[in-house]
Amino acid sequence: MTVTPEEIAAEARVRQQARKRAASLSYSIGFGNEHSSEALVGALPRGHNNPQHPAYGLYTELLSGTAFTELRPITRRTWLYRIRPSIVHPPFTRIDHGTLLTPPFTQVPVEPRLLFWAPRPAPAPGTDFVSGLWTLGGNGDPALRSGMALHYYTADTSMTDRVFSNADGEILIMPELGGLLIHTELGLLSVEPGSVALIPRGVKFRVEILGTAGQEEAPSFVRGYVCENFGTPFALPELGLIGATGLANARDFRAPVAAYDDEERPFEVIHKVAGNLWSATYDHSPLDVVAWHGNSVPFVYNLYDFQALGTVSYDHPDPSLLTALTSTTSTPGLPNIDFLIVPSVWSVAENTFRPPWYHRNVSTEWVGVIEEAPNPGGYRQGISTLTNMMTAHGMGEPIWEAATQADLVPEKSEGMMVMVETQWPIVLTPQAAQAVGSPDGEVLRSEANLPKNFRY
Repeated sequence: MTVTPEEIAAEARVRQQARKRAASLSYSIGFGNEHSSEALVGALPRGHNNPQHPAYGLYTELLSGTAFTELRPITRRTWLYRIRPSIVHPPFTRIDHGTLLTPPFTQVPVEPRLLFWAPRPAPAPGTDFVSGLWTLGGNGDPALRSGMALHYYTADTSMTDRVFSNADGEILIMPELGGLLIHTELGLLSVEPGSVALIPRGVKFRVEILGTAGQEEAPSFVRGYVCENFGTPFALPELGLIGATGLANARDFRAPVAAYDDEERPFEVIHKVAGNLWSATYDHSPLDVVAWHGNSVPFVYNLYDFQALGTVSYDHPDPSLLTALTSTTSTPGLPNIDFLIVPSVWSVAENTFRPPWYHRNVSTEWVGVIEEAPNPGGYRQGISTLTNMMTAHGMGEPIWEAATQADLVPEKSEGMMVMVETQWPIVLTPQAAQAVGSPDGEVLRSEANLPKNFRY
C-alpha cells in the first residue's frame, strides 16, 4: 500500500494535535475505586442510577464487567450516560482477522526450549493499531472466559475513524517504541513506553499515535506488546506479610475523566467476540459518553512507580515479588495471569549468586524488553522471550562467570522489562513459530554452554 504525501501530512497533524491533547489530560486516581466523572455539569445523576429523564436528553446504559452476583470486591460495572445507546448501530458483518488470532491453538507443539523473538519490523504503510496486531500465542478459550493471548502491535497510522471493542477480554497495552493517545468511551489515556494502559472488557476505544517525543511529524511507527486477558479482571495482588504498602500501589493508577465525541460522520466499529472480528459502519462516533460512574474503568500506570521489594540478606527472591496485577482463578495462589514488572533495582545480597538461579517452573513465563540494559547479557529493546512450563532456563556462561567472580558490593541493575506468567503453556501460532530467532542472530540453543566444575 502506497501512502501519499497528503496522507503523511494529515497523519503528522493528527500526531501534533494528539500530543498537545495528551499533555493537557487530567485523571482520577486509584485502582479499584468507585470513580465518577461528567463532561457537562449536571450530566451525572445524583442519588440513583437510572432516572426517568436523564439530563441533556442522554440515555442511561450499564456496562457489566462481571456477573451480577459475584462477591462485592470482585464486581466490576459502570453506569454510562451517553448521547446514543449502544444498540443504535447497523448490522455487523464478519471480517477477516488478519494476524490477530485467538486460542485455542493446536497447530504448533509446545517445545521444551527457551524461545526468542526479535523486535517486530516496521508495518506496511497505512497500518493502525488494530490491523497491526500480530498474535504470538495463548491458552484457554475466550468463550469459556479462561486463559489469555499475547500479541504484538506495530502501527504508523492513527485510528481517526475506526473504533475497536473486545468482548473476549480486557486488554493490557505495553508500549515499547513510541507513545499512544487512547480515546475510550470513558475518556482519554496517554501511554508512553515505560507505562501501560488497561482497557476493560467491552469498552470501545480508538488509538492515535503520539510517536517518539520530538518526532511528531516524522512518518515513524510505534510498537509494543499486548496481553489479552480472557479470565477474571486484573486486580492488585494480596500483600500478605508485606503489609499495607508495596509493589503496585493503588494510588498510582490513573483513570480517565469524561470526554465525549458528538460527531456525525462514518465510523467503522470493529468488535471481537469468540475470536472472530465483526465490522459495522456507524453514522456517528460511539465514543459519546458524557458522564459515567463505576469501577470497570480504563487505567494508565507508570512502571517506574512500582515499589520493588527484594532481599537485604542473601539469595535471589522469587519473581512473584514483582507482581503488579493478577487475574485470579478459583484456586487461591494459582493465577490465570500474573503481570510482573522487572525494574532497575539495587542488589546487596551477600555470599550469593545474584542473578536468578537456574530453574524450572510449573508456570509459563513470557518476557518483553521495554528499556534495554547496558550491562553485559542485557537484551536489547523490543526483544521478547518465552519459557514454557518446566523448561530449564537461567544465565549463560559469561554472566555465570561474572557473577561467580564479582566483588559483592551494592550494585544497581538497569533497564525495564515486563513479564507475563500463566499456569498453562502458551501455545504458539504458526506465524510466531516461523519467526522464532535469537537475540544475537546466531542459532539459538536451549541449553547454556557452562563448564563442568565438579571436584571431589
